[in-house]
Amino acid sequence: MTLLEKFYPTLKPWLFRLDAERAHTLTVKMMVIAHRVGLLQSVVSAPQKPRNVMGLTFPNALGLAAGMDKSASAVDAWSALGFGFVEVGTLTPRPQPGNPKPRLFRLPENEALINRMGFNNPGIHAAVKKLKRRRTKAVVGVNIGKNFDTPNEKAVDDYLHCLKAAYSVADYIAVNISSPNTKGLRDLQAESAVRELIFALKKEQASLQKEHGKTVPLLVKIAPDLNDMQIEALARVFNEQNIDGVIATNTTIDREAVTGHRLANETGGLSGAPVRERSNLVLQAFRMLLKEQIPLIGVGGILNGADAAEKMKLGAALVQVYSGLVYRGPGLVREVLAATAQAG
Repeated sequence: MTLLEKFYPTLKPWLFRLDAERAHTLTVKMMVIAHRVGLLQSVVSAPQKPRNVMGLTFPNALGLAAGMDKSASAVDAWSALGFGFVEVGTLTPRPQPGNPKPRLFRLPENEALINRMGFNNPGIHAAVKKLKRRRTKAVVGVNIGKNFDTPNEKAVDDYLHCLKAAYSVADYIAVNISSPNTKGLRDLQAESAVRELIFALKKEQASLQKEHGKTVPLLVKIAPDLNDMQIEALARVFNEQNIDGVIATNTTIDREAVTGHRLANETGGLSGAPVRERSNLVLQAFRMLLKEQIPLIGVGGILNGADAAEKMKLGAALVQVYSGLVYRGPGLVREVLAATAQAG
């Protein structure tokens, strides 16, 4: 057990007294410092079961979801904590501050978060510079999106810009069309729009593959708030375009699970335990509809090892956590590693 694991129960009440976003920022900085002084190393003794997915070798099945490290500033630290892969971002072509504060809220009674961050990030090129200096052997994914002021009819250009910029440093690239916090972004999940976007990205991927002499898988991150017809339409496009993978799911705009909570009406995406059931249903549906060779990454509501194992049982090849890490701390990493090492 690392010192960080040991002392997180003591640190947590102090962090939870801070504004949620301030605590988030401080936590990422503490991770970097803890890594520099060697406080994270022993967690790698947790069970390791490498996974070969999308032509990549993942040290284990557990990843850090996008949103925790938006600027790619602590990738080596997350890897030292035990994550087999780290997804940074969401990153946009130009830096942007995101939505007005406050924009991140805790719902401890529900083990949940609500965020309306709005793709606050330093821009794709600043993050790429940081990723060039990384030392980790963990797989690194780059999550990309469009700038808030880019109209949807020009969105393809933003995604292509980010794909080109990140290709040389990314192990995989995740296309975020499912955040509820950028106006109109989820409209890109419509069948015609997503077909146009993926076609353009896959074409550029083929060109970049020749240029760089390597294949960087292209994944799409989807919302949990999809009805059956939307799921079928997306699966149809993913199969047609031979997408390399699907991340299921992002945050939800549904509030049924937190009805009556004083923060329930805050605008933004709800994550954590309340999204687990819906996320699992969407994951299961896509596993049934997608070609066998298209892998799924399961994310949403993982608060313990059993939650992670359930996602793998439903068809996920890999899993990711974010909100669970806020509530459980580093101990969640070891627990999920043990559970996923036994699964599948």
